Parts: sequence; structure tokens; C-alpha cells
Amino acid sequence: MAQVQRMSQLMIKTLRDDPADAETLSHKLLVRAGYVRRTSAGIWSWLPLGKRVLDNISRIVREEMDAIGAQEVLLPALLPKEPYQESGRWEEYGDLLFRLQDRKGADYLLGPTHEEIFTLVVKDQCTSYKDLPVMLYQIQTKYRDEARPRSGVLRGREFQMKDSYSFDVSDEGLEESYRLHREAYQKIFARLGLDYRIVSAVSGAMGGSASEEFLAPAAAGEDTFADCPHCDYAANTEAVTFALTPAEGEHGAVEELDTPDTPTIETLAEHLGVPAAATLKNLLVKVDGEIVAVGVPGNREVDLGKLGEHLAPAEVELVTAEDFVGREDLVRGYVGPQGLEKVRYLADPRVAPGTAWITGANKEGKHAKNVVAGRDFEVDEYVDVVVVEEGDPCPQCGTGLVLDRAIEIGHIFQLGRKYADTFQLDVLGKEGKPVRVTMGSYGIGVSRAVAALAEQSADGQGLCWPREVAPAEVHVVAAGKALQTELALEVGERLGAAGLRVLVDDRAGVSPGVKFTDAELIGVPTILVAGRRSAEGIVELKDRRTGEREELTVEEAVGRLTA
Repeated sequence: MAQVQRMSQLMIKTLRDDPADAETLSHKLLVRAGYVRRTSAGIWSWLPLGKRVLDNISRIVREEMDAIGAQEVLLPALLPKEPYQESGRWEEYGDLLFRLQDRKGADYLLGPTHEEIFTLVVKDQCTSYKDLPVMLYQIQTKYRDEARPRSGVLRGREFQMKDSYSFDVSDEGLEESYRLHREAYQKIFARLGLDYRIVSAVSGAMGGSASEEFLAPAAAGEDTFADCPHCDYAANTEAVTFALTPAEGEHGAVEELDTPDTPTIETLAEHLGVPAAATLKNLLVKVDGEIVAVGVPGNREVDLGKLGEHLAPAEVELVTAEDFVGREDLVRGYVGPQGLEKVRYLADPRVAPGTAWITGANKEGKHAKNVVAGRDFEVDEYVDVVVVEEGDPCPQCGTGLVLDRAIEIGHIFQLGRKYADTFQLDVLGKEGKPVRVTMGSYGIGVSRAVAALAEQSADGQGLCWPREVAPAEVHVVAAGKALQTELALEVGERLGAAGLRVLVDDRAGVSPGVKFTDAELIGVPTILVAGRRSAEGIVELKDRRTGEREELTVEEAVGRLTA
């Protein structure tokens, strides 16, 4: 028999008005419907209805992870400093880490992710190739000290996550483990009822090679992804690439131009009467304290997140006025790549060999034209660092890309041997010699999935959960009179006996209008109303998604819902 929850006994307080600090739809509705309450900035309490949704998502994740042979563990959230110091992430994570000390002064952290600890667990437990492959996972609370926690449970400092890790003795084994996880994720998100896209991604500080994100398109999403309307290409904008195509043609000699008071691309283009695309913008950044120049066409912006991902784990920051002091080779507002002998020069692939530009002449109030890449300056490294724009060519077919917002709900990596190398994770191979293990890392944001579902499925009346995720499958509403309440409880018990999860609104002293409004707000997919025809044994069945209503006898309704 499934649980029948009477709202007269349920701790729930719904709100008519949106919380003052709410920015996103999910934030507003999860608070108004009594699913969560704010404890502190980025820290949320899950109330009974919210906990049920969270548990339902966790159950689906567990079922699909178990189906591919993964084994569940639970590792501590309070972790010692040493493994993260050895991997370098004690420093790399910077202010994102919650750091603390015990009474003896030893350093600890609250785990943001667990690659190091899983690696050490397997090193302790697995000594032979016969012990592998193995896939381990956990569903656990993670901690990241976000500078600006917002959007309710979408971006919190404490959140629920499923992280899993695969351990194989060969690259072919890793590819198989990756495939199994990828297929499991597709099944999980399909069962959750999420609209999602699988997009190419970058690994960043996680390390590794192959990397894909699972994104749920939503206006509240913090990720932007590029989608090709012609082929199957889709990628996080940080992973979109542009082909390096050398240009052909003759160009005149470099010519110096008087361009006073033109320290910006806009002022330069206006002064010379040329499009911004004809100019070369040179952004100066500091990479672990060393000044590096980044060249992009003047009509494009540098994506600092993309640049940071490419240069990770190095720290990237913009230069300040103080950085120009004592650097006669760097003229603020008039930097050009020609003659930059002491500065590493990175460039977008659009700055291809043979392309000619108007750029800084490295003299105050001076620019130069006919500055040709490969002739007048060399690029140390080409990197895709511009902000991707609507209409940029698809890397696969050349069609203009479409940009959309999305919530990241999952991420899978082929980590390779990064952490195995760090912790010398070897097993005895078939030939009797040590073999270095290769790893995969796979995450699902469990609490983020709650918000993503709310964003995608809600309507003007409130939440609207898919059946497997909802806190109940049927919401039985007693309009108010004693006979109606009696019938609602009877129907609820019959449905519960048949195995359905049921919520019965039997609250006394609450008007029918408030009950109906709460039913729409709470978002159970099927609403059954014991109303004006209860004496005749007639109830109203309503589909929360479509709004379709139908009057049925109690027997017909029970039969329909339990079929």
C-alpha cells in the first residue's frame, strides 16, 4: 500500500505572493508551494513535499545507476586537506572551498567534489586487474562557497549531487564505462520528464579529455549553448570552435597612422571610418601574474570564462594601470602584436596567417595598418576565446548557430589518468606488471534537477510535476462539506491501497477556492475533486497539465487511475 498523506496532518504553508528576493520561476514557486524555505544565502531547507520530490529524483538516479552495474557508496563530506593539496585543487579552487580547522589546528574542507577520495578508496580496495572495471557512485551533499548564490536551489552553496566514477585498466574500458553512463543519463532524464540537450563541453579544472554536458533549456539557465538548426551539432559556447583558415593575398607595408585620443576600438573605428571588424583588439591579462596578450577581431569580445577554462588551472585576471608601470613596451590603449617580444601572444583563429589588421603601433596616439599575421607578428598559440554570437558558423556544416539559455543538469568526463597519476593508482596487470588505472567522472545535479523541472513544466497557476517525480500521483480535494471530506478520504484510501501515492486535502476551515488554488500551485499531475455531486457518488477528474476535466463515478475514477 502506498502512502496516503492528509493535508490536515501535513506541515505545509503556501504563500499567495512571490518572495521578495526571488528572481526565477522555480525560486518563486518552490517557496510559494511550500517545498523549500531559505535558511541562509544559498542554503535551503527541504520541507516534506520538497523532500519527496528530491527523493523521487534520487530513486530514479539510483535505479538507472544500479542497472549499469554501478555500486553505491557514501563518502564523507568533511575531508582532510592533504589529498586536495596533492592534486593541486586546494589552491585551484580558491575561494570556492569551505575551509575549516579542527580543535588541533588541522586543515579540512567541505567536499565540492570527490575525485581525490574515490581514487584513494579504489587504491586501497583494488590491487589487481581482476578487481576492475568498477563503477562507484554516491548521492551526497556538496559545498561550494559561491560568491553570488541566487535563483533558489539552482545556485546554492550547499546542494545535492550524484557523482560517480569509473576505473578501468585501458582506454577502451574507459570508453565503454563512458558509454554506459551516457546511456544511463539519457534514461534518467527521460524518466524525469526533462527536455534536455547533450552538448560538447570543456573539462576545465576537472581535467581529462572527452567532456559532454546535459543541459535543460530554460530561460533561467546560467549556461548558454549553441545549437545548429541544420545538423546535430550542439555545444556549450565555451566549447564552440572556429576553423583556422589562412588567408591569401598581397598587402602593402606596415603604415603608421596618427590616431590621437583613440584608446578604444569604437573611437578608432570612428576616427578612421572603418568597421570595427577591420581592427585587431589586443586584451592584456595576467596569467599566474605574467602578462599575456590576447588578440581578437575588434568587433568581438573576449570570453574570459572561455579563456580561463583554456588556461586552467592557471589564474587569469585583467591587468590594471599599475601593471603598465615600468613597461615601456606596453602603451596603454595602443598595444599591437608587432614587436611584443616579452609578451606571450594568444589569438583567436580569425586572426589567421595572412590576415591584415589595423592595430596599435605601440606608441601613444599611434596605430598601424597593414599589420599582417605571420608576416609582421607571430601567434604563440591559437585559442577559441571570443564570445560566441548568434549566427556564427556551425563548426560541422557552416550553418548559422542559434543560441539558447539552459540549466546544466549533468556533466560527464573522460578524466583519463590525471588523478591516477597524482595518487599512483596502479593495479597488477595480466602480464604481472603494474598498470596505471584510467578514470571517468560523471555528475548529476539532483537538487538542480528539481529546479530545472519546475522551470520547464510550470505554468501560470503553479508547478506541474511529471508523475514519477511528483510528491504524489493523485491530489484528492474535498471541497469542504463533511460528506465531501468523507468521500475524498475514502477514495484516497482506495487509491493508496492500489499502490498510488496520494495527497488528500481534507483541511477543515479552508475555503474550496483556496484548496483549488493550492492544488494548482502544488502541481500534482492528477487532481480529483469531491465536490457538489459527491452525494451522487460523482467526482471530477482533472489533468493538471492539459486542464481537461471529466465527471466520473467514484468506481470509474478509481478504475481509470489504477488501470
